[in-house]
Amino acid sequence: MKAPAVIAGILLIAIVLWDAFETIILSRRVSRKFRLARIFYRITWTPWRAIALRMRPGNPRENYLGIYGPLSLIFLLATWAFGLICGFALRSWGLNSAIAAPPGLDGFFAHFYMSGTTFFTLGFGDVTPLTRSGRFFAVVESGTGLAFLAMVISYLPILSQAFSRRESNIALLDARAGSPPTASELLRRHAGDDESLADLLDEWERWSAEVLESHISFPVLAYYRSQHDNQSWVSALTTILDTCSLVIVGMEGSRVAGAAKVTFAMARHAVVDLAQIFSPRRMDIGGSRLHAMELARLKGRLAESNLDLLPTRQSEERLAEMRSMYERHAEALSRYLVMPLPAWTPPAGAPDNWQSMA
Repeated sequence: MKAPAVIAGILLIAIVLWDAFETIILSRRVSRKFRLARIFYRITWTPWRAIALRMRPGNPRENYLGIYGPLSLIFLLATWAFGLICGFALRSWGLNSAIAAPPGLDGFFAHFYMSGTTFFTLGFGDVTPLTRSGRFFAVVESGTGLAFLAMVISYLPILSQAFSRRESNIALLDARAGSPPTASELLRRHAGDDESLADLLDEWERWSAEVLESHISFPVLAYYRSQHDNQSWVSALTTILDTCSLVIVGMEGSRVAGAAKVTFAMARHAVVDLAQIFSPRRMDIGGSRLHAMELARLKGRLAESNLDLLPTRQSEERLAEMRSMYERHAEALSRYLVMPLPAWTPPAGAPDNWQSMA
């Protein structure tokens, strides 16, 4: 009997099964640092991100980054399966379980091969256990393999639906706030129609709550990128926070300001929690998004639509206070996920995505 191998096998099985349970089934944030899935994404995302940062911004880099989310999910599932097969093989090999194997197939590899064919229920029958305990654990491993397959089958549609719900609102933001979306453009296009703006902010309050819940339950969704290079869930969330900040500062007392306050609270909750999950050590601010020149452009852009939301120095200071509540967290997510944050004013002459497509 090889006790270290048996202990290692049992621990590996327990770690993999618990990690899969927390990732797929448990709909609650797991704060524990040591997690197989967390380690997997740290190890794989770091070099993938480093390569992306060496590429020039544009379509090739976005295509490269867009592969990571779905590909990492496939490799995570493969890692879990490999871990379970190794765990059962170590247990069997460590206990010196008697098996019937063809000539030339012996040692740990024979147990690993038997574990693999059992886990995937291949039923070749060329390697079989000869003891009662061996047959019992073969049945257990076979059932584990079927349960694992069932979890994967149920997991993928849930991910797809959550991604689709997230992206539908981001796509709708194209005609409402420009491409890329900006707070000043969103306010300009809704100038004089406070009712529509309030309804829009109500929708984004619910969207922020759904993003928070889905990305905590299924963190891999954070790596899934939008259909267009100039869109992302991070930039959309930041645009809504920017818009709410301007409305709260400059339109206090109106219905739209009331909607902006609750949407700001929900969106800020989402960006802070998600930044703590994905980038807990990146909370420093490299530079202000709203420097003096950008502030002047913002005020000019709003003035063109008869929106005097920053009339005094005090209102500018209050806007700075609002920004301090979320900007560093948004910047942390932006740097970690390589998703640029939106400006406060749109680039000159930038068409919407629906206008630029052939």
